[in-house]
Amino acid sequence: MDEQIILIAQRLQGLRDALELGVEEMAARCGLSADDYRDMESGASDLSVARLQKVASANGISLDELMFGEEPKMTSYFLTRRGTGISVERTKAYKYQSLASGFKGRKADPFIVTVEPKPDDVPVCLNTHHGQEFDLVIEGRLLLKIGDKELLLNLGDSVYYDANQPHGMKALDGRSVKFLAVVIN
Repeated sequence: MDEQIILIAQRLQGLRDALELGVEEMAARCGLSADDYRDMESGASDLSVARLQKVASANGISLDELMFGEEPKMTSYFLTRRGTGISVERTKAYKYQSLASGFKGRKADPFIVTVEPKPDDVPVCLNTHHGQEFDLVIEGRLLLKIGDKELLLNLGDSVYYDANQPHGMKALDGRSVKFLAVVIN
């Protein structure tokens, strides 16, 4: 298991322990099933940003604290130089590079997301989260599924959508795809 996923799982368990909640109570508080939450704490499930955001939001903490173990401190600006954003590889298929992890109280979470290709017969995994999302393809081609609708996004294409709708991404052409994702809370 990836070290970063283990650390996130440990932070989830530590948060629950600090709040003195059982797995079922924490799961209900976050709008997740007890089995899904239990899998997150064990590191056995896909630690999607959507699920982590639900946990962070429900417990009044920043997404950064769960993903990176750091609380944001900057309040006037936060600069991220090319290639230096804090990264987490939540699965072998997805890598997130945070572009504003040090800014306290932000209203949006910008990431550079890299999606690795999967075989054509592997279905798109759908997630939901609160708020809205903006995605801009900066490398490769992306299949974005929102509900029953499939959108093909090429280099330079962008989309803005209600993230409460089930949505998921897939890299096309057997190549990695990179896109700027901005999750607006």
